[in-house]
Amino acid sequence: MIKFLAKGLVRDRSRSLFPVLITSAGVMLTVVVFSWINGFLSDSISTTAKFDTGHVCIMSRAYAQDSDQMPNDLALLGVDKLMDTIKHDYPKMIWTPRIRFGGLLDIPDEEGETRAQGPFIGLGVDLLSENTPEFDILNLKKGVMRGKLPSQPGEVLLSDEFALRLGVEIGETATIISSTMYGGMALANFVVAGTVRFGITAIDRSAMIADIGDVREALNMENGAGEILGFFPDFFYSHPKAEALVKDFNSRYTNVEDEFSPVMGDLKEESGMGDLLDFIGGYYSMVIVFFTVIMSIVLWNAGLMGSLRRYGEIGVRLAMGETKGHVYRSMLGESLLIGLAGSVFGTILGLSIAFLLQAYGVPVASMLKNASMLFSDVMRARVTIGSYFIGLIPGLAATILGTSVAGIGIYRRQTSQLFKELEV
Repeated sequence: MIKFLAKGLVRDRSRSLFPVLITSAGVMLTVVVFSWINGFLSDSISTTAKFDTGHVCIMSRAYAQDSDQMPNDLALLGVDKLMDTIKHDYPKMIWTPRIRFGGLLDIPDEEGETRAQGPFIGLGVDLLSENTPEFDILNLKKGVMRGKLPSQPGEVLLSDEFALRLGVEIGETATIISSTMYGGMALANFVVAGTVRFGITAIDRSAMIADIGDVREALNMENGAGEILGFFPDFFYSHPKAEALVKDFNSRYTNVEDEFSPVMGDLKEESGMGDLLDFIGGYYSMVIVFFTVIMSIVLWNAGLMGSLRRYGEIGVRLAMGETKGHVYRSMLGESLLIGLAGSVFGTILGLSIAFLLQAYGVPVASMLKNASMLFSDVMRARVTIGSYFIGLIPGLAATILGTSVAGIGIYRRQTSQLFKELEV
């Protein structure tokens, strides 16, 4: 029967061409939108993890309450001992301490007078230790635009856009004006070793990267760190794994009576992305339902027109003794074949577009000039295993649903009227 139905659809293109085209278009859009949302979500999680929260983040309980304000007066102390402990207890994780701070960057002229100034957001990371993971996490090697990476104490990296705005050249001195851990004024001179571009507007505007040892000395934070970030070895965030790790760590090390005891949080709760992740998780379903409903309405109309055109054919089949149920099921079989064909063609087209968007992306820097959230300047799709199969849901559901509704008219045909219809 399937072979018979397939031959009928191939030989009579008027019965299959339009439904296949509609199904292919809907499936293509579903695959592209699904992959695009995947890319946006993956990029947001990856960027937030690398530059802000890690997959998990250890802070003091007091620091965690106001972490957005970078309260380094509430930072963790005795970090070296804590690092040894967590590396022993959780050896599969990648751990790295960081200090986030802000202030004013002053560029002096030849006479030592201020030539240019600008507010900066600083990040103290491990740049000088052997086997430091920070170069890979922050993608510093590929991001260098001018100069080189810091290789000795006292050297810093500036974002290229920030350096150009201040007119800073490689090798020049830059003075940071900030506050120490104890509330005093912090002044420290650094040499600009190079400039870097991260491709994230919010960071490229005014970023400075320095070795955490230099930042500790400048801010009077001996053996301290605002945060210790943890990353899974494959750098892929898994909320269930992170949640289990947070629960285990806090049960061991967090003392609710000590505001300076360490506490761990995960990316979803620390970055405020929980609502975004939940919304996008539901958005997948909305996209699929939307395209299924739209295609079902179109294919329902197509089915009604097809039924009218095939009115005589259906009458002959019923007059020859074929049951209404069999005719109805055969039409459903045809819709299933059309759905499969449209899903295959639509998926191929959708994946082709998604792979192009994954490789080249869409520049959105002009839309993010005043953005404060960590979004990449180039939005890309991300093709996953789900991208290969997601189109089957609306592709099959729409065709079957459309034919199911349109084919109900078969049961309304009166056998007593068949011969009269055929005479006409």
